[in-house]
Amino acid sequence: MLPRSRTVVAMLALGAVLLAVLPLFVSSYYVELGTYALISAMLALSLQLLVGCTGLVSLDHAAFYGLAAYTVYLITPANEARSILVTLPAAVAVAGLAALAVGALSLRTRGFFFLMVTLAFGQMVFFLFHDTKLGGGTDGAFLPRPLLALFDWQLPLTRRQRPYAVYYVSLTLVIAMYVGLVFLLRSLFGRVLEGIRVNEHRMRALGFHTYRYKLAAFVIAGLLAGVAGHMWAMHRGFVNPELIGWHRSAEALLMILLGGLGTLHGPIVGALAYTALGEFAQAITERKLLVEGLIVLFVVLALPKGLSGMAWPAWLRRKTPPSPAADVAEARPHA
Repeated sequence: MLPRSRTVVAMLALGAVLLAVLPLFVSSYYVELGTYALISAMLALSLQLLVGCTGLVSLDHAAFYGLAAYTVYLITPANEARSILVTLPAAVAVAGLAALAVGALSLRTRGFFFLMVTLAFGQMVFFLFHDTKLGGGTDGAFLPRPLLALFDWQLPLTRRQRPYAVYYVSLTLVIAMYVGLVFLLRSLFGRVLEGIRVNEHRMRALGFHTYRYKLAAFVIAGLLAGVAGHMWAMHRGFVNPELIGWHRSAEALLMILLGGLGTLHGPIVGALAYTALGEFAQAITERKLLVEGLIVLFVVLALPKGLSGMAWPAWLRRKTPPSPAADVAEARPHA
């Protein structure tokens, strides 16, 4: 799932640079839209750890996303904003604890039953906030947005500057999340997850406690979804039960499929493309969902590996030379 050529690495670096300079050339509206796309990329990237890396399709991922956003609301006084250094750890911790509880039970099932159990847990959390006054009920609630502050020091931002600051915080978190997952997948833990996705029975026969590895992956994915949920609250200053609906998890799955299930950067590409597609469809017609559906269907049929799996010209397909250790490892089976 990691980049295997220098070209892909260079393109990812170029994409990060373009996103970094984007606010300098567009209006504040597109900065807000870009922030939403980056938050969606965080959610899709966190789900990719389960779907693409471990082979677990979960429909309650939005529950951890929404719980994190609601945590920011519940711990923030009505007329006093808290520092991001307080709200972010709290939101991530709540999302992680919820993932631990849900994963410990749902991972005892497999396949279709696992899918249904995660959907059931997600709906339970949805109705908790939808049918009670906790968090404003069906109407949702506004909250003071977290501050970029440390103790008594606060980054001075005008109302016009704040969207740009939130954009760059979101971009930094997306890059940090991606780099962290790269290191994770290169470790023994990541190799075990890949082995579980390919053949869990064989991994158990080799002596790996696959349940614990899957639970750890589930919790890490929940923690990362909590980061995305916190950034939603910081970006919009509003929470409602729609954040927890199963359709939010389905959207994240769609972003993964659109960007590419077989690559780690696929969810980021898919989230940016999906957001741009929604804006384009709304600009040309009132039948937004129809246009989105047709384009997504075309991409799925024409590009089975997603947008990130598009073929490069032959002169660009220059792979990184393998290390001597890799040559030895490949030669061993033939010895």
